[in-house]
Amino acid sequence: MPSYSIGQAAGLLGVSSETVRRWADGGRLRMDRDGSGNRVIDGVSLAAFAKERAAGMHPVSDAVSTSVRNSFAGIVTAVRVDDVAAQVEIQSGPHRLVSLVTRESVEELGIDVGVTVTARVKSTNVHIDLA
Repeated sequence: MPSYSIGQAAGLLGVSSETVRRWADGGRLRMDRDGSGNRVIDGVSLAAFAKERAAGMHPVSDAVSTSVRNSFAGIVTAVRVDDVAAQVEIQSGPHRLVSLVTRESVEELGIDVGVTVTARVKSTNVHIDLA
């Protein structure tokens, strides 16, 4: 089972190392010591904490009926429009998403820089790389 340093955990959670230390000191995140006495977090505990922390951060509204489970609430950071298509960039926490949609959709939805949106991703192919 992998274990992670405070800095690695902070990077994965998108927070500072000091925040991870405070969570551990406050009992929210379980840490152990490795053979050298360094504080480490086991991978299973970190995964459970990340999942618990993310719950409710980007909820799917009850008003939306959808089969899509991958939702990213964020802010539009760029819109590039041509005659038919548009490229919309969204920043959702540490994640940058780029979507190609029709110009008509951008205009009908009023998508512009600074607008908050939810990107929904459904894919038949998801690639996973081992870090």
